[in-house]
Amino acid sequence: MWKKVGLVAFLAAALVGCSGSGPIGHRFTNPEKLSKRWDNPSRDEWQKPNEVITAMDIQEGMTVVDLGAGTGYFVPHLARAVGATGKVLALDVEEPMVAHLSARFEGAALTNASAKLVPYEDPQLQPGSVDRILVVNTWHHIRNRGQYAAKLAAGLKKGGAVVIVDYAKDYDGPGPPMHIRLSLEKVSEELAAGGLKAEVLTETLPKQYIIVGRK
Repeated sequence: MWKKVGLVAFLAAALVGCSGSGPIGHRFTNPEKLSKRWDNPSRDEWQKPNEVITAMDIQEGMTVVDLGAGTGYFVPHLARAVGATGKVLALDVEEPMVAHLSARFEGAALTNASAKLVPYEDPQLQPGSVDRILVVNTWHHIRNRGQYAAKLAAGLKKGGAVVIVDYAKDYDGPGPPMHIRLSLEKVSEELAAGGLKAEVLTETLPKQYIIVGRK
């Protein structure tokens, strides 16, 4: 029975990854389970959220997007960075994640953060409405990334930036399957296709890179 269920789950994930809609790879629909791993304090040791926030060059009062926010690991850090006059928009494609985010923000009294469900192919940002877009461990799940980058660029204010943090192809530890990890060169090309100027940042993250697409 367990073997059969496991096979069905594997095939379902494979179909999602191969189909023309939905994310590349498997879906993330169980926030309670995933939060135990994604929000574990030990993550700070390798994710280095303070370094990522510093790299984003956020000013108080800015509007910042966490695209593919998941269970909301980065949102408290972003909320502190933008201050009481700023806004954090946590976007995700999975309804259970968005419900989890909303409950988390209410419970933690994060009044400058809000969660929104968006479709796979469109972040649904108003033109020229946000200053920064953070994309952590999510870019490799997006289809038609050049076109998607253009939609992100349209949502940025002048001088805005998309900050992508993702797993390096030469890191052979746990993470997304190797065949869907993206090289810096590939991400740079995709950002450029969307009208953004790519810049690889110097960082000390042991598993990942940081690349910025500036408008």
